[in-house]
Amino acid sequence: MAERPRGPKPPNAVITGIIQEALRDGVNISTSRAASVSVLNATSCANSFAMRGKLKTLNASDVLSAMEETELKEALEGYRREQKGKKEASEQKKDKDKTKLIRKSRTSAVMRTTIKGAAMLGRS
Repeated sequence: MAERPRGPKPPNAVITGIIQEALRDGVNISTSRAASVSVLNATSCANSFAMRGKLKTLNASDVLSAMEETELKEALEGYRREQKGKKEASEQKKDKDKTKLIRKSRTSAVMRTTIKGAAMLGRS
């Protein structure tokens, strides 16, 4: 028997809400069963994308292609927006760090010049 997955789980209320929106009224389905079927479907689709690329290992592009194929475009769009936001935040942080480093190096250069100037005056 397979081991139960450990780690963070999405809230059951959210999963149930998503399933109820997708199904017509009066239909009951097990949340775990629906999640299992969904994951197996996505994995199978991602595996077929990997096979087309003559690969044995799934990579991120295979999974993203599978999400498009299995009509999870809304989730994919949200993922891409989030990734774009992370990338922009990272670039802003790099720019900020670079500006800080430039200011620090300018300050150090001014201090070295001042110290050299003071030393030259002391020798005269």
